[in-house]
Amino acid sequence: MVQTTNRFFDEMARLMNDAAGAAQGVRREFETMFRTQAERILRELDVVRRDDFEAVKDMARIAREENEALKARVAALEAALGKSKSSPKAPPPKPSSGPSGSIDSGPVAGTA
Repeated sequence: MVQTTNRFFDEMARLMNDAAGAAQGVRREFETMFRTQAERILRELDVVRRDDFEAVKDMARIAREENEALKARVAALEAALGKSKSSPKAPPPKPSSGPSGSIDSGPVAGTA
């Protein structure tokens, strides 16, 4: 009787091991199928990859920093220009319209 019981338990243990192995195989197959489908769906959605996103994010950060530096430079130049305008200087000469465009009330050559 002892040997029959051990044989029964040995067969049950082997059956359980086989079932666990089959379950793991099914699990691996399901994971592979799921991953394949998920990758296909993401490709169809035209989703950007992480490394591409990081590269564009870095480019935007650099552009933002350059923009801030240029803003500061323009502000400094405007301040310097404003300072030079407020200092006393002779006003710039007004452009004359030349001999044909102006009416001169002075003597005209050839008249008495």
